[in-house]
Amino acid sequence: VRKILNLRVFEDESGKHWSKSVMDKQYEVLCVSQFTLQCILKGNKPDYHMAMPTEQAECFYNNFLEQLRKAYKPELIKDGKFGAYMQVHIQNDGPVTIELESPAATVDPKQLTKLEKQQQRKEKTRTKVPSESSRERNVPRNKDDPSASSGAEGDVSSEREP
Repeated sequence: VRKILNLRVFEDESGKHWSKSVMDKQYEVLCVSQFTLQCILKGNKPDYHMAMPTEQAECFYNNFLEQLRKAYKPELIKDGKFGAYMQVHIQNDGPVTIELESPAATVDPKQLTKLEKQQQRKEKTRTKVPSESSRERNVPRNKDDPSASSGAEGDVSSEREP
């Protein structure tokens, strides 16, 4: 929340870049929950097992919105509907993308929920057991194979009919 509100990425009145923050400019903040950011490509198929489970994610997201509204002007914090298909029309201003991360917290295994423990077991199992199709073909998968497609080719459009 602190980083989002205070990061100086906007121009000041004289046109000086990297001088003003969202709070300085009194801008709105649009928050969109997007679990697809946790996508990992498994061959040509997206895999979302690293995304937080829905129940936890919704609580986390709502808490995040609440913290933003407490730290800033609540009327300037905008959001959509959690988990809904949304068409968000934005205008990017410049060729800059900044990934903000918070320091990872140390995890006490005693504090993990049953769901988190199940997720960890699934992840360990996935890394130890080859996929069914690989076993059937008896061909080991090589993720560094340059001939493997990333699925990123072609024209991708965010415009879809509802």
